[in-house]
Amino acid sequence: MRTSIVAPLTATDAETLVLAARHAADAAGVPVSITVLDAGGNLLAFRRDERAVLVSGETSTANALQLNAPTADLVDLVKPDGPFHSLATALNKPLLFIAGGVPIHRDGRLIGALGLGGGAPEQDHAFARTALQAL
Repeated sequence: MRTSIVAPLTATDAETLVLAARHAADAAGVPVSITVLDAGGNLLAFRRDERAVLVSGETSTANALQLNAPTADLVDLVKPDGPFHSLATALNKPLLFIAGGVPIHRDGRLIGALGLGGGAPEQDHAFARTALQAL
């Protein structure tokens, strides 16, 4: 079986995502923190608006990467009555499930994740989805 090589997420890609996310958030007047991780969970880029609350940097980016799904799609699943209610505390490091984290795919393969925090969860998710279109 022959597999094709997919280009990894680069620092240039990460900067493109940060700029696009920043533009979307700035246009809405929302101060945010933006995080970009590569497929291995390594930090490629981080930017926090000086007006964003400090906790906004604790985004759900890693969850989007680990679970290969937008965190907005997972929020209801981990609520106390949801089928995966114990997932948030099942690992050594508790997971935070707030909309704003999205996986990044190239040619159908997971290459990283983008996370935003600082606005309302639905705003953060929308900014992240908008930024993905820049790649």
